[in-house]
Amino acid sequence: MKAVRTIYCTAFCGVKRVASGLVGDVAVAVKGLVDSGQPVAVFEEATSRPIEIDFRGSVEEVRERIEAAPLDAPVEEAGEPEASSGEARGRGRPRLGVVAREVTLLPRHWEWLSRQPGGASVALRRLVDAARRENASLDRRRDAQESANRFMTAMAGDQPHFEEASRALFAGDAVQFDALTQSWPDDVRDHSRRLAAAAFAAV
Repeated sequence: MKAVRTIYCTAFCGVKRVASGLVGDVAVAVKGLVDSGQPVAVFEEATSRPIEIDFRGSVEEVRERIEAAPLDAPVEEAGEPEASSGEARGRGRPRLGVVAREVTLLPRHWEWLSRQPGGASVALRRLVDAARRENASLDRRRDAQESANRFMTAMAGDQPHFEEASRALFAGDAVQFDALTQSWPDDVRDHSRRLAAAAFAAV
C-alpha cells in the first residue's frame, strides 16, 4: 500500500496542464483555480485515475488533510474479503500477507494440483509467479495502454479522431497515433503521447 501523500499526479485546468508533482504540492498549486470556479482535474500519473481532493478551507488545511490521509488499499483488492482473523492456521503458514479467496477449477485441475509438491496452494503460487515473469512485458504494455486510454477518454473524448487514436493505441501503431492526435490541444496531446509512449515501448 502507498500513502496518499506520496502519489505523484498531474493537474489540468480545462485543457491546460497547470501542475505536476506530489498530490499535496499539486493541491496547493491549483487551489486558487478551484476557488475561483475554474474546472480542475487531477490525475494519478501511474494509472491516470482521477484523484478527488477536498479543497475546503485554507491551503494549510487542504495540505494537512492530505498529509493525514490513511493508506490507500490496492485497487485490485478493494472490496475483496480477506481471511477471518479467527481462522485456524496450519503449522508454518505465514500469519501475514495470506488472503483467502475462492478459486473455481474443474476436477482434473484439482486432481493435478493435489499431486504437486506442497499441495494446491503452493502449486498455484508457483504457476502465478511463473506467469507473471513470462508476461511481464505484456502486463506493462496493457497497464500503459489502459492508463493512456483512461486519460484520453477523460480529456480528449470529444476531440477529432479520438476513437481512431484509441484503436491505434491498442494496435501499437505509434505513427498513426501521433498523426491522429496532432490537432488536439497541445497539453492534452503531449500528455496523451507521453503516456502512450510507454505502451509503444513495451511492444
